[in-house]
Amino acid sequence: MRHDYRMSEMDLGGGAALKDSDPLRAEARAESYAPALRGHFLYNEPMKKHVSWRAGGAAKRVYIPADLEDLTWLVRSVPPGEDIHMVGLGSNLLVRDGGVSGVVILLHGVLNQVAIESRTHGLPPEPADADTSLVYAQAGVAAPKLARFAANHDLVGGEFWAGIPGTVGGAIAMNAGCYGSETWDKLVQVQALDRQGQLIERLPDEYVTGYRHVALKHAEQEWFIGGWFRLARGDGAASRETIKTLLKQRIGSQPLNTPNAGSVFRNPPGDHAARLIECCGLKGFRIGDAQVSEKHANFIVNAGNASATDIERLIEHVEDSVEARTNVRLIREVRIIGERQ
Repeated sequence: MRHDYRMSEMDLGGGAALKDSDPLRAEARAESYAPALRGHFLYNEPMKKHVSWRAGGAAKRVYIPADLEDLTWLVRSVPPGEDIHMVGLGSNLLVRDGGVSGVVILLHGVLNQVAIESRTHGLPPEPADADTSLVYAQAGVAAPKLARFAANHDLVGGEFWAGIPGTVGGAIAMNAGCYGSETWDKLVQVQALDRQGQLIERLPDEYVTGYRHVALKHAEQEWFIGGWFRLARGDGAASRETIKTLLKQRIGSQPLNTPNAGSVFRNPPGDHAARLIECCGLKGFRIGDAQVSEKHANFIVNAGNASATDIERLIEHVEDSVEARTNVRLIREVRIIGERQ
């Protein structure tokens, strides 16, 4: 189902795409459609401020939308040949030291709506004896906030989100999970935004999903803007205690006091990436200030003033070392964008 949030048919992009190498022309273009936008631009913005690794280069243009409608305006205004990067908490993202062109859009703190919904139209029917509620959460909501919201409304089954250091948008995009549960286990409908600035509601059967993998069956460029989750009604107090227990486990096993991006690699079938990395003797190994965590081998931490180059070289070293010793090529969970310096 498509919802066109365009306010007029005016083409705010204007003519041919401008070269990213010309910041004055880029700024002029931004200003040319600024009257229709209510958010604000940042230029040459250090992305280390917006990613959890606290490393990396600058984005030539960053946009912080005022709200969802403003976001649809911005997306439609960007010329077709120009890249758009949606960023939540930046908890699985590395921007190379050479920076990133195109437009980076920051969603956290903007798309932050979470609510109980009573709608049934367009959703798969639930079993007659089901005792559930529907929760809508936008892409910028932190996953732990969604877990707490559910528990505070006596809904159970979403406790695992408390262990995910990202946003709902990121959790949907990669089918994030932990402690035996995954995001798409609870998802009954998604809200996406296409490159034309239209909002689309899709059902799960329109996607191919798996372990840390989500792909639209009919490939189009879209971004997840929100989702509807069905959760069982239950004991909210017990759910809050479960969340506390999971957070204690996370604190005890992960290097949360040092900048990191969570798990760097997916677990291969029947094994754990951390075990393979550790068996190669890589715990504590470092390149510059990028270090394989002593606490959890599937984490790479910024132990001081690591560059994005340090981190990427260490990722590649871990991949090569594990493959050489075990014949297993680890698959990354983290996303790397931008230009090498």
